[in-house]
Amino acid sequence: MPKKLPEDVKALYDGVASAMNADYGDGRKVGDCQYGVYLFYDYDGEPIYVGRTKEKLRGRIRRHLTNQRTDAVAMSVLDPFEVAEIEMWPFWDMKRSQADDTLDRAEYTVYQKALRESKFSVVLNEKDIKPAEGIHLPRSVRVSVLPAELREKREHPDIRLARRARTIANLARVISERSVRPGIRRTLWAQARRLEHLAKTRLEEFEEKDEG
Repeated sequence: MPKKLPEDVKALYDGVASAMNADYGDGRKVGDCQYGVYLFYDYDGEPIYVGRTKEKLRGRIRRHLTNQRTDAVAMSVLDPFEVAEIEMWPFWDMKRSQADDTLDRAEYTVYQKALRESKFSVVLNEKDIKPAEGIHLPRSVRVSVLPAELREKREHPDIRLARRARTIANLARVISERSVRPGIRRTLWAQARRLEHLAKTRLEEFEEKDEG
């Protein structure tokens, strides 16, 4: 009989499933929309990854966060356990003939939003997002991946520091073993900046405590 999933993994799977079932406000579950753009945020509310899909938001996001079948996760660009919230822009009534152009524009529009909101003016995408004309986005839905009590445990800065350092080490190993695109190296630099910021913030908390 197969063993049960570890509790933290099961919590992630359950959280993603719940997020995809979020009501768009009209009875439709946002994860069921075939065409859309999404943005992942970490526990500081920092935007970290932009994506798009033509295969339903539910399927694409679930593949990102619950298994190794995407480049971003397999190559240690993105740690699923660092994703605290997901914002989704569903395009419910889009025709297939319009999908590529509309999603190009929508993804670039969300990407620009992410850069504006980021402390570091960078996201972790390993592939360049093609510049495109901006577009008026549909109403978005932003949901937390974990319930409050589990999120509080997962977002402890020391746990995040350990995971982030491991992600950087894995990504650096990938780079050392393969011929990679410059985007992968840019992601390593972005992750290093995020680690430095988190470590510095944590140190300052203890220094202030000692001074007090």
